[in-house]
Amino acid sequence: QLQASGGGLVQAGGSLRLSCAASGRTFSMRAMGWFRQAPGKEREFVAAIWWRTGSTDYIDSVKGRFTITADTAKNTVYLQMNSLKPEDAAVYYCAAGSTLILSSIRKPASYGYWGQGTQVTVSS
Repeated sequence: QLQASGGGLVQAGGSLRLSCAASGRTFSMRAMGWFRQAPGKEREFVAAIWWRTGSTDYIDSVKGRFTITADTAKNTVYLQMNSLKPEDAAVYYCAAGSTLILSSIRKPASYGYWGQGTQVTVSS
């Protein structure tokens, strides 16, 4: 089970930190990721982190602005979002996968567990 939080309304250029706490079968997790979905658009990969190594992956549009981190002791992953832009506005979902491989980490279908989503609104 994944519980996401931290969304809200922020002005362009501002920051937000999203959190996602995992419970249950956390020992089997290989990676956790963040996706986002804006109205009328498909769900889009944002960032992911490999649980054991801490290696990360980002889409180009958020590199240098967003940082994904994990606290393995708390089974929690964070997404620090800085320099937010109106185009970052979306519902953000966290996800966890236990059977991911490197080539599939950006694909929503690779994740077996999803949080409920948290709204991020960026005003211009």
